[in-house]
Amino acid sequence: MWFKNLRVYRLTREFALSAEKLNELLESDTFTPCGSQDMARYGWVPPLGRHGSELVHAANGYLMVCAKKQEKVIPAAVVNEKVEEMALAIAEKEARSVGRKERQNLKDEVLLEMRPKAFARSRLQFAYIDPKDGWIVVNASSAKAAEELLENLREAISSLSVVPLAAKNIPQQSMTHWLTAPEAPANFEFGHECELRDPQESGSVIRCKNQDLCAEEIHNHLLAGMQVHKLGLVWRDGVELMVDDQLSIKRLKFSDAVTEKADNTDADNAAQRFDIEFSVMTLEISALLKDLLAAFGGLNTDTASVDEIVARASRADSEQQLAKEVEEVV
Repeated sequence: MWFKNLRVYRLTREFALSAEKLNELLESDTFTPCGSQDMARYGWVPPLGRHGSELVHAANGYLMVCAKKQEKVIPAAVVNEKVEEMALAIAEKEARSVGRKERQNLKDEVLLEMRPKAFARSRLQFAYIDPKDGWIVVNASSAKAAEELLENLREAISSLSVVPLAAKNIPQQSMTHWLTAPEAPANFEFGHECELRDPQESGSVIRCKNQDLCAEEIHNHLLAGMQVHKLGLVWRDGVELMVDDQLSIKRLKFSDAVTEKADNTDADNAAQRFDIEFSVMTLEISALLKDLLAAFGGLNTDTASVDEIVARASRADSEQQLAKEVEEVV
């Protein structure tokens, strides 16, 4: 259950729900498989899988949740081929062409017919909440997948005010400075992978793998004006990662020294082993995020959540209306 990708969000309000209360709220939206005419289903499942029944796994103050998404797989090529056959049959029988709207209706018919027979594909999406430090960490490689989980969590608990992790310094400028120096930030070393981009809108992109990032060739690209948008780093000799200009982390890999902390602890069953690995992983990620934010100049708390923006706009409208009424009275 070691996370491989991190999308980190900052809680802008205190997360006060206990594990028991959160579990109760998630129960109203537990996962159910796709029905015959469903194209997709999304819901909550126990993080421990078949080894557990609770929808929230708590350890050391961290709360783990897991969402399951199931989608019907209907290849577009198969649908288009069937629609083309039906359209051709209509054209030959009625001696007329089949328009776009009618083709769309045929496509809907085909999908309706194929859905009950389509194979279903499922995936699990893990995340954990860190109420103490104010984070939600999602094991997702894309922002879309992470935000889907957050949206469903928000619906389940009625309110969830979060913003993506943001630092005071602009990430690409900081990473470009590190490689140009070249000097990695405290507690980090350079890995062997990076992505350089020309700041021009239609600029070139250079991706380097298995390279010495301090080599003269890369240095010359930086002197020519290219910027670092993705950078491989090694943290405290224990974690390898790729950080990008959005502060998302990919290709997270824990060293044997880290995983052995869990291996060296006796576990009587799968549930206990999950608990141990979860505890070790969250402690490592928590320390990693603190060092990473420090490297980028600290946490930027100026970013506002959607809820805060709406509230500010509402206050602004009220203040403007009040000023207008006062002016009319005067």
